[in-house]
Amino acid sequence: MRVIFLENVPNVASAGETKEVADGYGRNFLIPKKLALLADSPDAAQMTVQLKAILKKTTDELAALAQQIEGKEVTIKAKVGAKDRLYGSITSAHIAAELESVTGLAIDKKKIELAEPIRQLGSYEVVIRLGKDATPKIKVTVTAEEKKKEVEKAEKKPKAEKKPKAEKKKK
Repeated sequence: MRVIFLENVPNVASAGETKEVADGYGRNFLIPKKLALLADSPDAAQMTVQLKAILKKTTDELAALAQQIEGKEVTIKAKVGAKDRLYGSITSAHIAAELESVTGLAIDKKKIELAEPIRQLGSYEVVIRLGKDATPKIKVTVTAEEKKKEVEKAEKKPKAEKKPKAEKKKK
């Protein structure tokens, strides 16, 4: 069955693509959910023209968004243990939240490509895959979280000496 995709379907096709799919997949999933349209239908020619216009607009918007994000620096503070190893890890969700606070742009955490979560202090280059041609890179710096003032004060104060307990008399 030949279909024209109306929306992006992960690992299958992008919006506007015409592709051959299994009959059951097209008939039972793609067409009922309005993710695709039969390529043989009378509306196919008109939809193709509309989709091309929408794709052009979307591509331009993604390129503009990529330019805004490209080269931004994001600093994330985390608790650190021995040998600059983090307690826990920095994931794409943390990076997305921090990037939104820096730029004001909401980026889906699924679009941030991390081979594995960050578990060490340092600077990392992270790729954000917005679209086929829109893949800006940002710099993520992970720094040690400063100790709380209360903890520092407690460390500076010498501890009071404990008084020995009175011994109990045995009868």
